[in-house]
Amino acid sequence: MLLLRPLRQTSRVATAALSASTTRACAQRSNNVAPSVRRTYAARGAPAAFPTIDTCPSPTCSCAPTPSFPEGFEIDHTTPLNGLMPNHAQQVLICTGKDDWPSKIEDDDNGQNHAAMLRDLIGRGGPYSDPFHNISVLNLSFPPSSSPSSSSSSPADQEATKTTSIYLLPDFKYVPSLSSDPNHVKALVKAHLLPEKLHPVHNHSPPAKREALLRDPSYADMLPGGRVRDIRNEVIVLICGHGGRDQRCGVYGPLLRSEFETRLAEQGQGQGQGQQQGPGIEVLKGPAAAPDANEKDLEKKGVWGARVGLISHIGGHKFAGNVIVYIPPGLKSYDDSDVPHPLAGHGIWYGRVEPKHVEGIVQETIKKGNVIKELFRGGIKQGGEILRLPL
Repeated sequence: MLLLRPLRQTSRVATAALSASTTRACAQRSNNVAPSVRRTYAARGAPAAFPTIDTCPSPTCSCAPTPSFPEGFEIDHTTPLNGLMPNHAQQVLICTGKDDWPSKIEDDDNGQNHAAMLRDLIGRGGPYSDPFHNISVLNLSFPPSSSPSSSSSSPADQEATKTTSIYLLPDFKYVPSLSSDPNHVKALVKAHLLPEKLHPVHNHSPPAKREALLRDPSYADMLPGGRVRDIRNEVIVLICGHGGRDQRCGVYGPLLRSEFETRLAEQGQGQGQGQQQGPGIEVLKGPAAAPDANEKDLEKKGVWGARVGLISHIGGHKFAGNVIVYIPPGLKSYDDSDVPHPLAGHGIWYGRVEPKHVEGIVQETIKKGNVIKELFRGGIKQGGEILRLPL
């Protein structure tokens, strides 16, 4: 008869060895799990690498009321937000000039759109799909700089020459013109979206596969409409307003956009709380036809530029309003133009944002560079480093 020794009699040495082995195995498995499917958590122990405040200041303004929602669509006010953002290397934001889209953005315009073409290339099963380099394809409410050609002789030709503009964040790049030509879309992927270095898991892949998944700057010459431009001095505020996907974002998106535009414009008029010395803020609307000229004009005026737009689903409807604040790498401190902004080159994700929080986000995050802990879902730096608060 087989005798089993009770667990409590197992030697401490054997238990320690088993524990160490299990820890190593789990760590190895964790390292080999794609970021796109692995939930990421905050780092333990280390202090935050960016300035923080615990709570959002109470508003001094008369802001819009907080909306209410029917049963089943309540906002989750209990789950800790820290670390609850998708792990991604890049967001590709397609300028559509629209404020809302179908639940699946690739179904817009009967499936004839840039989101569908990009996802065919880099989405699951696509020829450039890499689970260790997740790229988020989103629609954006900003109008494109380029319009579809009006000289085409037929509707089919017009569809073939449809163009849009693209923002790449947190690379802080702007592509003024991208046609629906498959070769042009592929050129964007190869020149700007794929990684410059592959994850070690690809070491055992065939050379041809590795080459296909690597960035190739030579493809940049195939992009139409001139060079890709850097975004240096324009703050970009993105708000999930995807009502076609979830009504909470559909309600919060336009409400928060209006509130941000109002509070940002007040800074240009010197009406914001705190009355700090520093540049005003000019809210920019319409297509970014000439970002370089815009930035020179802003510098001449001595003001910051800011754009506020709605985007499609980014995950976490129950944490609406969901807001991402991108601080460009060239922005200087509000108080000292010789010092970089504390969050220059960062994208900060906030959840559970209500109209009463907007003034505080403008003052604390956009102007001072402080991350508000109670709203913080996560962040990303130029280069792709994901940011979390320590536990």
